[in-house]
Amino acid sequence: MTATSQNQAELAPQRGLQLALATGAFAFCFAVFGSVSAMMPILRKQLDLTPVQVSIALAVPVLLGSLGRIPLGVLTDRFGGRIVFSSVMLASIIPAFMMGGVNTYEGLLATGFLLGTALASFSVGTGFVSGWFPPDKQGTALGIYGAGNVGQSLAAFGAPVIATAAGFRWGFWTFGSLLGLWLIVFLFFARNAPSRGPAKPMKAILAPLQDPRSWLLSSYYFLTFGGFVAMSIYLPTFLTEIFRLTPQDAGFRTAGFVLLATAMRPVGGWLSDRYGGKTILRFVFPATAVMAVLLSFPTMVTFTIGALGMAAAIGLGNGAVFKLVPEYFPQSVGAVTGVVGAAGGLGGFFPPLVLGLVKSQTGTFTLGFALLGAFAILCLVLLRASSRPAVAARSATA
Repeated sequence: MTATSQNQAELAPQRGLQLALATGAFAFCFAVFGSVSAMMPILRKQLDLTPVQVSIALAVPVLLGSLGRIPLGVLTDRFGGRIVFSSVMLASIIPAFMMGGVNTYEGLLATGFLLGTALASFSVGTGFVSGWFPPDKQGTALGIYGAGNVGQSLAAFGAPVIATAAGFRWGFWTFGSLLGLWLIVFLFFARNAPSRGPAKPMKAILAPLQDPRSWLLSSYYFLTFGGFVAMSIYLPTFLTEIFRLTPQDAGFRTAGFVLLATAMRPVGGWLSDRYGGKTILRFVFPATAVMAVLLSFPTMVTFTIGALGMAAAIGLGNGAVFKLVPEYFPQSVGAVTGVVGAAGGLGGFFPPLVLGLVKSQTGTFTLGFALLGAFAILCLVLLRASSRPAVAARSATA
Protein backbone atom coordinates (compact mmCIF):
# COMPACT_ATOMS: atom_id res chain seq x y z
CA MET A 1 0.00 0.00 0.00
CA THR A 2 1.40 3.40 -1.00
CA ALA A 3 1.62 6.33 1.45
CA THR A 4 -1.14 8.13 -0.45
CA SER A 5 -3.55 5.19 -0.41
CA GLN A 6 -2.78 4.55 3.27
CA ASN A 7 -3.56 8.18 4.06
CA GLN A 8 -6.84 7.96 2.11
CA ALA A 9 -7.78 4.79 4.02
CA GLU A 10 -7.17 6.56 7.34
CA LEU A 11 -9.43 9.45 6.30
CA ALA A 12 -12.27 7.23 5.10
CA PRO A 13 -14.05 6.68 8.47
CA GLN A 14 -14.28 10.45 9.05
CA ARG A 15 -15.46 11.44 5.58
CA GLY A 16 -19.07 10.40 5.92
CA LEU A 17 -19.45 12.12 9.28
CA GLN A 18 -17.89 15.39 8.14
CA LEU A 19 -19.95 15.38 4.94
CA ALA A 20 -23.13 14.79 6.96
CA LEU A 21 -22.27 17.59 9.40
CA ALA A 22 -21.60 20.08 6.61
CA THR A 23 -24.70 19.06 4.64
CA GLY A 24 -26.89 19.43 7.72
CA ALA A 25 -25.41 22.83 8.51
CA PHE A 26 -26.03 24.05 4.97
CA ALA A 27 -29.57 22.61 4.98
CA PHE A 28 -30.58 24.43 8.17
CA CYS A 29 -28.88 27.64 7.02
CA PHE A 30 -30.82 27.38 3.77
CA ALA A 31 -34.04 26.77 5.70
CA VAL A 32 -33.46 29.97 7.68
CA PHE A 33 -32.82 31.85 4.45
CA GLY A 34 -35.82 30.23 2.73
CA SER A 35 -38.23 31.17 5.50
CA VAL A 36 -38.38 34.73 4.12
CA SER A 37 -39.71 33.73 0.70
CA ALA A 38 -41.96 31.07 2.21
CA MET A 39 -43.58 33.67 4.46
CA MET A 40 -43.70 36.42 1.83
CA PRO A 41 -47.36 35.85 0.82
CA ILE A 42 -48.27 36.41 4.49
CA LEU A 43 -45.84 39.33 4.90
CA ARG A 44 -47.17 40.93 1.73
CA LYS A 45 -50.67 41.07 3.17
CA GLN A 46 -49.61 42.12 6.67
CA LEU A 47 -47.40 44.98 5.45
CA ASP A 48 -49.50 45.82 2.36
CA LEU A 49 -46.55 45.53 -0.05
CA THR A 50 -46.53 46.37 -3.76
CA PRO A 51 -45.08 43.89 -6.33
CA VAL A 52 -41.87 45.95 -6.55
CA GLN A 53 -41.54 46.05 -2.76
CA VAL A 54 -41.99 42.28 -2.64
CA SER A 55 -39.28 41.85 -5.27
CA ILE A 56 -36.85 44.06 -3.38
CA ALA A 57 -37.56 42.30 -0.09
CA LEU A 58 -36.93 38.91 -1.72
CA ALA A 59 -33.75 40.11 -3.41
CA VAL A 60 -32.10 41.86 -0.45
CA PRO A 61 -31.11 38.68 1.48
CA VAL A 62 -29.61 37.30 -1.72
CA LEU A 63 -27.32 40.34 -2.01
CA LEU A 64 -25.42 39.63 1.20
CA GLY A 65 -25.73 35.90 0.57
CA SER A 66 -23.98 36.39 -2.76
CA LEU A 67 -21.23 38.86 -1.97
CA GLY A 68 -20.55 37.28 1.41
CA ARG A 69 -19.49 34.04 -0.25
CA ILE A 70 -16.26 35.59 -1.52
CA PRO A 71 -14.68 36.54 1.85
CA LEU A 72 -16.09 33.43 3.51
CA GLY A 73 -14.54 31.20 0.85
CA VAL A 74 -11.16 32.91 1.31
CA LEU A 75 -11.41 32.62 5.10
CA THR A 76 -12.21 28.92 4.78
CA ASP A 77 -9.08 28.31 2.71
CA ARG A 78 -7.09 30.26 5.29
CA PHE A 79 -8.50 29.10 8.64
CA GLY A 80 -10.53 25.97 7.91
CA GLY A 81 -14.25 25.36 7.66
CA ARG A 82 -14.98 24.40 11.26
CA ILE A 83 -14.57 27.81 12.85
CA VAL A 84 -15.91 29.73 9.83
CA PHE A 85 -19.03 27.57 9.43
CA SER A 86 -19.75 27.79 13.17
CA SER A 87 -19.50 31.58 13.06
CA VAL A 88 -21.81 31.76 10.05
CA MET A 89 -24.43 29.61 11.75
CA LEU A 90 -24.35 31.81 14.85
CA ALA A 91 -24.63 34.95 12.73
CA SER A 92 -27.68 33.46 10.94
CA ILE A 93 -29.58 32.50 14.08
CA ILE A 94 -29.80 36.09 15.38
CA PRO A 95 -31.68 37.66 12.41
CA ALA A 96 -33.88 34.54 12.20
CA PHE A 97 -35.29 35.42 15.62
CA MET A 98 -35.37 39.13 14.80
CA MET A 99 -37.50 38.40 11.73
CA GLY A 100 -40.32 37.16 13.95
CA GLY A 101 -40.77 40.68 15.30
CA VAL A 102 -40.72 42.58 12.01
CA ASN A 103 -43.69 44.93 11.60
CA THR A 104 -42.43 47.53 9.09
CA TYR A 105 -41.10 47.34 5.54
CA GLU A 106 -37.83 48.99 6.60
CA GLY A 107 -37.40 46.39 9.32
CA LEU A 108 -38.10 43.63 6.82
CA LEU A 109 -35.35 44.91 4.50
CA ALA A 110 -32.77 45.37 7.27
CA THR A 111 -33.39 42.00 8.92
CA GLY A 112 -33.67 40.23 5.58
CA PHE A 113 -30.30 41.62 4.55
CA LEU A 114 -28.67 40.14 7.67
CA LEU A 115 -30.41 36.84 7.03
CA GLY A 116 -28.45 36.62 3.78
CA THR A 117 -25.53 35.37 5.91
CA ALA A 118 -27.23 31.97 5.91
CA LEU A 119 -27.14 31.80 2.11
CA ALA A 120 -23.46 32.79 2.09
CA SER A 121 -22.63 29.61 4.02
CA PHE A 122 -22.40 27.57 0.82
CA SER A 123 -18.80 28.50 -0.03
CA VAL A 124 -17.66 27.54 3.48
CA GLY A 125 -18.99 24.01 3.21
CA THR A 126 -17.57 23.48 -0.27
CA GLY A 127 -14.04 24.20 0.92
CA PHE A 128 -14.63 22.17 4.09
CA VAL A 129 -15.97 19.09 2.28
CA SER A 130 -13.58 19.02 -0.68
CA GLY A 131 -10.57 18.70 1.62
CA TRP A 132 -11.86 15.36 2.89
CA PHE A 133 -12.23 13.68 -0.52
CA PRO A 134 -9.86 12.69 -3.34
CA PRO A 135 -10.42 14.35 -6.75
CA ASP A 136 -12.31 11.40 -8.27
CA LYS A 137 -14.89 11.55 -5.45
CA GLN A 138 -15.30 15.30 -5.10
CA GLY A 139 -18.07 15.66 -7.66
CA THR A 140 -20.27 13.18 -5.82
CA ALA A 141 -19.36 14.54 -2.38
CA LEU A 142 -20.03 18.15 -3.34
CA GLY A 143 -23.25 17.11 -5.03
CA ILE A 144 -24.40 15.50 -1.79
CA TYR A 145 -23.36 18.58 0.17
CA GLY A 146 -25.23 20.80 -2.27
CA ALA A 147 -28.33 18.71 -1.58
CA GLY A 148 -28.54 20.80 1.56
CA ASN A 149 -30.69 22.97 -0.70
CA VAL A 150 -33.48 20.77 0.70
CA GLY A 151 -33.57 23.25 3.56
CA GLN A 152 -35.38 25.61 1.21
CA SER A 153 -38.02 22.92 0.72
CA LEU A 154 -38.40 22.49 4.47
CA ALA A 155 -39.03 26.20 4.82
CA ALA A 156 -41.27 26.49 1.75
CA PHE A 157 -43.61 23.78 2.99
CA GLY A 158 -43.14 24.09 6.74
CA ALA A 159 -43.09 27.82 7.45
CA PRO A 160 -46.66 28.64 6.30
CA VAL A 161 -48.03 25.53 8.06
CA ILE A 162 -46.16 26.33 11.28
CA ALA A 163 -47.23 29.98 11.13
CA THR A 164 -50.88 28.96 10.76
CA ALA A 165 -50.69 26.49 13.65
CA ALA A 166 -48.41 28.26 16.13
CA GLY A 167 -48.37 31.90 15.09
CA PHE A 168 -46.53 34.11 12.61
CA ARG A 169 -43.28 34.33 14.58
CA TRP A 170 -42.76 30.59 14.68
CA GLY A 171 -42.57 30.53 10.89
CA PHE A 172 -39.08 31.99 11.46
CA TRP A 173 -38.21 30.92 14.99
CA THR A 174 -38.60 27.20 14.30
CA PHE A 175 -35.77 27.16 11.77
CA GLY A 176 -33.60 29.46 13.87
CA SER A 177 -33.96 27.00 16.75
CA LEU A 178 -33.12 24.00 14.56
CA LEU A 179 -30.01 25.78 13.28
CA GLY A 180 -28.98 26.50 16.87
CA LEU A 181 -29.22 22.81 17.79
CA TRP A 182 -27.18 21.83 14.74
CA LEU A 183 -24.53 24.41 15.65
CA ILE A 184 -24.02 22.61 18.97
CA VAL A 185 -23.68 19.24 17.21
CA PHE A 186 -21.28 20.75 14.66
CA LEU A 187 -19.04 22.25 17.35
CA PHE A 188 -18.74 18.89 19.09
CA PHE A 189 -18.00 16.67 16.08
CA ALA A 190 -16.75 18.74 13.12
CA ARG A 191 -13.06 18.55 12.23
CA ASN A 192 -11.06 20.19 9.45
CA ALA A 193 -9.45 17.86 6.93
CA PRO A 194 -5.77 17.15 7.67
CA SER A 195 -3.60 19.94 6.31
CA ARG A 196 -1.98 19.26 2.94
CA GLY A 197 0.80 21.73 3.64
CA PRO A 198 1.55 25.08 5.32
CA ALA A 199 -1.05 27.83 5.16
CA LYS A 200 -0.81 29.69 1.87
CA PRO A 201 -0.42 33.47 1.71
CA MET A 202 -3.48 35.42 0.66
CA LYS A 203 -1.90 36.29 -2.69
CA ALA A 204 -1.58 32.60 -3.58
CA ILE A 205 -5.19 31.92 -2.54
CA LEU A 206 -6.53 34.72 -4.72
CA ALA A 207 -4.28 34.06 -7.74
CA PRO A 208 -6.72 31.63 -9.49
CA LEU A 209 -9.32 34.38 -9.66
CA GLN A 210 -7.33 35.85 -12.54
CA ASP A 211 -7.93 32.66 -14.54
CA PRO A 212 -10.71 33.15 -17.15
CA ARG A 213 -12.09 29.72 -16.28
CA SER A 214 -13.22 31.00 -12.87
CA TRP A 215 -15.37 33.60 -14.61
CA LEU A 216 -16.80 31.09 -17.07
CA LEU A 217 -17.83 28.90 -14.16
CA SER A 218 -19.34 31.99 -12.55
CA SER A 219 -21.50 32.55 -15.63
CA TYR A 220 -22.70 28.95 -15.59
CA TYR A 221 -23.54 29.11 -11.90
CA PHE A 222 -25.23 32.47 -12.35
CA LEU A 223 -27.74 30.55 -14.45
CA THR A 224 -28.02 27.24 -12.60
CA PHE A 225 -27.90 28.21 -8.95
CA GLY A 226 -29.20 31.70 -9.64
CA GLY A 227 -32.14 30.15 -11.44
CA PHE A 228 -32.72 27.82 -8.51
CA VAL A 229 -32.67 30.64 -5.95
CA ALA A 230 -34.79 32.98 -8.06
CA MET A 231 -37.41 30.32 -8.78
CA SER A 232 -37.54 29.00 -5.23
CA ILE A 233 -37.96 32.43 -3.64
CA TYR A 234 -40.37 33.77 -6.26
CA LEU A 235 -42.40 30.61 -6.91
CA PRO A 236 -44.81 31.20 -3.98
CA THR A 237 -45.48 34.66 -5.45
CA PHE A 238 -45.97 33.26 -8.98
CA LEU A 239 -48.44 30.67 -7.75
CA THR A 240 -50.44 32.98 -5.50
CA GLU A 241 -50.61 35.84 -8.03
CA ILE A 242 -50.94 33.98 -11.36
CA PHE A 243 -52.98 30.97 -10.28
CA ARG A 244 -54.57 32.32 -7.05
CA LEU A 245 -53.37 29.42 -4.90
CA THR A 246 -53.33 29.63 -1.10
CA PRO A 247 -49.95 30.23 0.63
CA GLN A 248 -50.05 26.65 1.95
CA ASP A 249 -50.70 25.14 -1.51
CA ALA A 250 -48.05 27.39 -3.08
CA GLY A 251 -45.59 26.36 -0.37
CA PHE A 252 -46.28 22.69 -1.02
CA ARG A 253 -45.65 23.08 -4.76
CA THR A 254 -42.52 25.16 -4.14
CA ALA A 255 -41.26 22.41 -1.84
CA GLY A 256 -41.67 19.95 -4.72
CA PHE A 257 -39.61 22.18 -7.01
CA VAL A 258 -36.84 22.48 -4.42
CA LEU A 259 -36.85 18.76 -3.62
CA LEU A 260 -36.48 17.80 -7.28
CA ALA A 261 -33.68 20.32 -7.91
CA THR A 262 -31.95 19.18 -4.73
CA ALA A 263 -32.25 15.49 -5.60
CA MET A 264 -30.76 16.09 -9.05
CA ARG A 265 -27.72 17.93 -7.70
CA PRO A 266 -25.83 14.86 -6.41
CA VAL A 267 -26.89 13.04 -9.59
CA GLY A 268 -25.24 15.85 -11.55
CA GLY A 269 -22.09 15.46 -9.46
CA TRP A 270 -22.03 11.69 -9.94
CA LEU A 271 -22.62 11.95 -13.69
CA SER A 272 -19.87 14.57 -13.88
CA ASP A 273 -17.43 12.24 -12.10
CA ARG A 274 -18.30 9.65 -14.73
CA TYR A 275 -18.63 11.69 -17.94
CA GLY A 276 -17.23 15.14 -17.16
CA GLY A 277 -18.87 18.34 -16.00
CA LYS A 278 -18.81 20.00 -19.42
CA THR A 279 -20.63 17.07 -21.00
CA ILE A 280 -23.49 17.40 -18.52
CA LEU A 281 -23.71 21.17 -19.02
CA ARG A 282 -24.09 20.69 -22.79
CA PHE A 283 -27.47 19.11 -22.05
CA VAL A 284 -28.41 21.35 -19.13
CA PHE A 285 -28.31 24.72 -20.90
CA PRO A 286 -30.63 23.98 -23.86
CA ALA A 287 -33.02 22.10 -21.57
CA THR A 288 -33.21 25.16 -19.30
CA ALA A 289 -34.05 27.37 -22.28
CA VAL A 290 -36.90 25.07 -23.34
CA MET A 291 -38.33 25.00 -19.81
CA ALA A 292 -38.22 28.80 -19.64
CA VAL A 293 -40.43 28.92 -22.73
CA LEU A 294 -42.95 26.58 -21.08
CA LEU A 295 -43.05 28.77 -17.97
CA SER A 296 -44.18 31.72 -20.08
CA PHE A 297 -47.51 30.02 -20.92
CA PRO A 298 -50.10 30.98 -18.27
CA THR A 299 -51.67 27.55 -17.79
CA MET A 300 -51.08 25.32 -14.78
CA VAL A 301 -50.08 22.33 -16.93
CA THR A 302 -47.37 24.09 -18.98
CA PHE A 303 -46.17 26.04 -15.95
CA THR A 304 -45.86 22.86 -13.87
CA ILE A 305 -43.97 21.01 -16.62
CA GLY A 306 -41.68 24.00 -17.11
CA ALA A 307 -41.01 24.41 -13.38
CA LEU A 308 -40.29 20.73 -12.72
CA GLY A 309 -38.24 20.38 -15.91
CA MET A 310 -36.20 23.42 -14.96
CA ALA A 311 -35.71 22.05 -11.44
CA ALA A 312 -34.23 18.86 -12.89
CA ALA A 313 -32.01 20.71 -15.38
CA ILE A 314 -30.56 23.30 -13.04
CA GLY A 315 -30.14 20.70 -10.30
CA LEU A 316 -27.94 18.66 -12.66
CA GLY A 317 -26.15 21.85 -13.66
CA ASN A 318 -25.35 22.81 -10.07
CA GLY A 319 -23.68 19.46 -9.50
CA ALA A 320 -21.75 19.70 -12.76
CA VAL A 321 -20.38 23.20 -12.12
CA PHE A 322 -19.01 22.26 -8.72
CA LYS A 323 -17.34 19.18 -10.10
CA LEU A 324 -15.33 21.56 -12.30
CA VAL A 325 -14.26 23.90 -9.45
CA PRO A 326 -11.93 21.47 -7.59
CA GLU A 327 -10.94 19.95 -10.95
CA TYR A 328 -9.67 23.31 -12.25
CA PHE A 329 -8.52 24.83 -8.94
CA PRO A 330 -7.62 22.04 -6.47
CA GLN A 331 -5.56 24.31 -4.18
CA SER A 332 -8.01 27.23 -3.96
CA VAL A 333 -11.42 25.61 -3.79
CA GLY A 334 -12.76 27.97 -1.13
CA ALA A 335 -11.69 31.18 -2.85
CA VAL A 336 -12.93 30.14 -6.30
CA THR A 337 -16.12 28.73 -4.80
CA GLY A 338 -16.65 32.11 -3.16
CA VAL A 339 -16.51 33.92 -6.50
CA VAL A 340 -18.51 31.29 -8.40
CA GLY A 341 -21.00 31.06 -5.55
CA ALA A 342 -21.31 34.84 -5.42
CA ALA A 343 -22.16 34.85 -9.11
CA GLY A 344 -24.78 32.18 -8.48
CA GLY A 345 -26.21 34.20 -5.64
CA LEU A 346 -26.36 37.32 -7.79
CA GLY A 347 -28.18 35.17 -10.31
CA GLY A 348 -30.82 34.87 -7.63
CA PHE A 349 -30.66 38.56 -6.74
CA PHE A 350 -31.39 40.23 -10.08
CA PRO A 351 -34.25 38.07 -11.45
CA PRO A 352 -36.71 38.94 -8.65
CA LEU A 353 -36.03 42.64 -9.25
CA VAL A 354 -36.43 42.22 -13.00
CA LEU A 355 -39.58 40.15 -12.55
CA GLY A 356 -41.10 42.77 -10.28
CA LEU A 357 -40.40 45.52 -12.83
CA VAL A 358 -41.63 43.37 -15.73
CA LYS A 359 -44.85 42.57 -13.89
CA SER A 360 -45.48 46.22 -12.96
CA GLN A 361 -44.82 47.43 -16.54
CA THR A 362 -46.43 44.67 -18.60
CA GLY A 363 -48.86 42.99 -16.23
CA THR A 364 -47.26 39.55 -16.81
CA PHE A 365 -43.98 37.73 -16.10
CA THR A 366 -43.52 36.51 -19.71
CA LEU A 367 -40.60 38.78 -20.64
CA GLY A 368 -38.70 37.70 -17.54
CA PHE A 369 -38.93 34.04 -18.57
CA ALA A 370 -37.80 34.94 -22.09
CA LEU A 371 -34.68 36.63 -20.68
CA LEU A 372 -33.93 33.52 -18.63
CA GLY A 373 -34.10 31.33 -21.73
CA ALA A 374 -31.86 33.73 -23.69
CA PHE A 375 -29.20 33.63 -20.98
CA ALA A 376 -29.25 29.82 -21.00
CA ILE A 377 -28.48 29.90 -24.73
CA LEU A 378 -25.65 32.37 -24.10
CA CYS A 379 -24.14 29.98 -21.55
CA LEU A 380 -24.28 27.17 -24.12
CA VAL A 381 -22.44 29.37 -26.63
CA LEU A 382 -19.75 30.20 -24.03
CA LEU A 383 -19.35 26.53 -23.11
CA ARG A 384 -18.86 25.44 -26.71
CA ALA A 385 -16.48 28.30 -27.41
CA SER A 386 -14.36 27.51 -24.36
CA SER A 387 -14.07 23.86 -25.40
CA ARG A 388 -12.66 24.49 -28.88
CA PRO A 389 -9.08 25.42 -27.94
CA ALA A 390 -8.77 22.34 -25.73
CA VAL A 391 -10.00 20.09 -28.54
CA ALA A 392 -7.61 21.68 -30.99
CA ALA A 393 -4.71 21.31 -28.58
CA ARG A 394 -5.44 17.60 -28.04
CA SER A 395 -5.60 17.05 -31.81
CA ALA A 396 -2.28 18.82 -32.34
CA THR A 397 -0.66 16.73 -29.59
CA ALA A 398 -1.98 13.53 -31.07
